[in-house]
Amino acid sequence: MAWTQTEIEACIGACKKKAAVDAGFRKKLLADPAAAVKEVSGKEIPAGFKIKILENDPAYDATFVLPPLVSGNVSDSELDEVTAGICGLQSCGMKACAAAENGAK
Repeated sequence: MAWTQTEIEACIGACKKKAAVDAGFRKKLLADPAAAVKEVSGKEIPAGFKIKILENDPAYDATFVLPPLVSGNVSDSELDEVTAGICGLQSCGMKACAAAENGAK
């Protein structure tokens, strides 16, 4: 069963909330994200879908995730979509994201 964007956002919020107060769940989320997501949502993540959980490091004031490296002719609107984090790489249909995911130059 496919996840909707609303379900994904709700699950992320629930995982963050639970990890903030439950040390055991936090450890599980870091070690086995798929099992932790299933615990919170009751749903399996799709086969082959990988999740990376990062724990905030108090030595830094901010942590952010870089968008995929994009090369070639990319319009400003496509670049805005990539940097806003709203694209799902190949599944979004944007050629810049598909190229980045495939390592095209």
